Amino acid sequence: MTLATLDQIIFVIYLVGLLFIAYWVSRDDQSHQKDTNDYFLAGNSLPWWAIGASLIAANISAEQIIGMSGSGYAIGLGIASYEWMAALTLMLVGKYLLPIFLKRKIYTMPQFLQQRFDNRVRTTLALFWLAVYVFVNLTAVLWLGALAVNAMTGYELTTSMLLLALFSVAYSLYGGLKAVAYTDILQVVLLVFGGIFMSYLALNMISGDTGVLAGFNLLLEKAPQKFDMILTPDNPYYKDLPGIAVLVGGLWFMNLSYWGFNQYIIQRALAAQSLQEAQKGIAFAAFLKLLMPLIVVLPGIAAVLILPDLAKPDQAYPQLMTLMPVGLKGLIFAALVAAILSSLASMTNSIATLFTMDVYAQLKPNQSQKHYVTVGRVSSLVALVVALLTAKPLLGEFDQAFQFIQEFTGFFTPGIVVLFLLGMFWKRTTALAALVSAVGSLVLSLALKQFWPELPFMDRVGYVGVLCAVFAVATTLLAKAPAHAGAVEIKDIDFSTSRGFNFAFAMVCLILVVFYSIWW
Repeated sequence: MTLATLDQIIFVIYLVGLLFIAYWVSRDDQSHQKDTNDYFLAGNSLPWWAIGASLIAANISAEQIIGMSGSGYAIGLGIASYEWMAALTLMLVGKYLLPIFLKRKIYTMPQFLQQRFDNRVRTTLALFWLAVYVFVNLTAVLWLGALAVNAMTGYELTTSMLLLALFSVAYSLYGGLKAVAYTDILQVVLLVFGGIFMSYLALNMISGDTGVLAGFNLLLEKAPQKFDMILTPDNPYYKDLPGIAVLVGGLWFMNLSYWGFNQYIIQRALAAQSLQEAQKGIAFAAFLKLLMPLIVVLPGIAAVLILPDLAKPDQAYPQLMTLMPVGLKGLIFAALVAAILSSLASMTNSIATLFTMDVYAQLKPNQSQKHYVTVGRVSSLVALVVALLTAKPLLGEFDQAFQFIQEFTGFFTPGIVVLFLLGMFWKRTTALAALVSAVGSLVLSLALKQFWPELPFMDRVGYVGVLCAVFAVATTLLAKAPAHAGAVEIKDIDFSTSRGFNFAFAMVCLILVVFYSIWW
């Protein structure tokens, strides 16, 4: 075991604090029985700071910290485009998508699809998301989290995954989304400060204890190729990040799908006290995303000089943790586990929401609220068990799990983005067109991967998205259908935003221009 006694004490204090906060915020008046709104949407009570913190805590987990550090080790700063462009995407989601979702008073993304199209579209997408959350997202968080726990404690991978699953259940199963969101505040504080300490110590180690700036300059001097944001075609990793496509191509489909239409992310905003609180939370999360490369990418780049002979890039972050001094090692380990647990809790709660509201409630309507909450809790446990059993077989052989996750989800995201955007902003879009977009995304992606294998996956995502839009529009026009009965009335939606939100939007854009100008 590489954790000293002080490190273990710090970690135990974190776990006790986490459980205390979770049970404190989950307590109810004895006369109140939790209903589905309480359990799945926190009773629509979340303030902006809880929404923003929870968005980041749900997003940043093992596949982000370990996976993006691994990609930083292999590729360099270019992988930070996923973080920086996400900040801009969040602001667009807050301004143009959230007003529509909150006006519809929905629990889930499939519920919106039923309102807008029909039950076929709802069920198809609900089953798809359930499969992805269990077999891709949950497995990735458990597997990469177990790698970190194994590196720090020596526990075998299966034991590490089991402990992570048990800890997440211990604080989230009873309280639902409210417990998850409020404990995420502690998780984000640990994540940010632990990550900054990691980057600080790694750079100072490179400089031989002569300072962070000296270490950063030395890193720039000895590994300049790791600081290219826009990769050229001769770069060995161009296929992962194909040049300008990270600014104007397929990454937009990836980001809009993740931040705008992904249940376990958007669920926090759906639980807001009001649209204004949700938008403030979105803006807070956007600024935190701008900070994330310092926490999740820079350590991986630094490891190029500190640990040049790693067998796999994804070992960069766990191995760096073993080099940290006593005390700080415990803090950084607690930050990593915090990120893992928050994502596990978020995913299992969203799986419970999707299964209960979009599958079970359709098969068993008119049951009691208590019954549906119980079903949600059971489905959370079942999802974790399935993920525990399948994590190693699915992910054990990959060097860069983050890139695997992006490419796999890229088969589906173009069609999802197209069907949502057309459904929200074009009244005539039909249910058949939505299904054509969803199914066509997978078929076209597989065809391009098979017959054009050298095409970078991000470019493939962009091309498939455009083709899905063409097919969906053509399907609608051929049907000669009038405006759909469930069409969104844009005239009834207020897209105006506060001065504070508009200022935050402008600042995000300015910061991105500066970043890409420097690291082009």
